[in-house]
Amino acid sequence: MDAQRCETCGNETDRCFTVSWHGISYAFDSFECAIHRLASICSHCGCRIIGHGVQAGGRTFCCEHCSRMAGQGIVLDHA
Repeated sequence: MDAQRCETCGNETDRCFTVSWHGISYAFDSFECAIHRLASICSHCGCRIIGHGVQAGGRTFCCEHCSRMAGQGIVLDHA
């Protein structure tokens, strides 16, 4: 197998895996790099949303606490 370059860190290895998302294919050498590149970011605290997250007011948050801190009331859990 030919070496591929990780989309996030640039590491070149023959152990990369490919993720197709919204019609685009990405190569990564670790789940950490895939999360860093593809995961949504909380509109309040800025952390990467690895779980379901919640939406309120057209924004995405990592949890209900962050949505409340941002002044949002009702949230939608995307479980």
